[in-house]
Amino acid sequence: MALFQNQSLLLAFMLLLSLTFGRELLQSNPNPNPNSLEARLISGLTSNGSGGLSDCWNAMMELRSCTNEIVLFFLNGESYLSIPCCRAIRLITHKCWPSMFVSIGFTAQEGDILRGYCDAEAAAASPPPSPAPSSSADSRAMVVGDELMV
Repeated sequence: MALFQNQSLLLAFMLLLSLTFGRELLQSNPNPNPNSLEARLISGLTSNGSGGLSDCWNAMMELRSCTNEIVLFFLNGESYLSIPCCRAIRLITHKCWPSMFVSIGFTAQEGDILRGYCDAEAAAASPPPSPAPSSSADSRAMVVGDELMV
């Protein structure tokens, strides 16, 4: 048991070191050649919600946390997935790697079903467009005190 704890501690320390030194590497050259591998990797890490590497990994972790919802969705026919779960599904299927579902145990068809459900939920949740102002004579009316003046 003590050996397992020592190995876990060593692994955590090595991970911390690699993250620390990796972060310094990213900041060492602020304007790399845009065609270089370094520039493409950095732009993938810092793309702010547009399917960059960190966004995709965060979506993957969110997807991992809502696996129970997804299983119940297919197993029991529950037609509800939480907003964060659908957000992760939409990000993965639209901007990251749609085949990621296959790598975590879902079929391509199940990935398509999840994408369709979450896209439909997003469309239903969006507010309706505001009506255009009318061009009738009533639009020139104004309220003065308690009276309506036309």
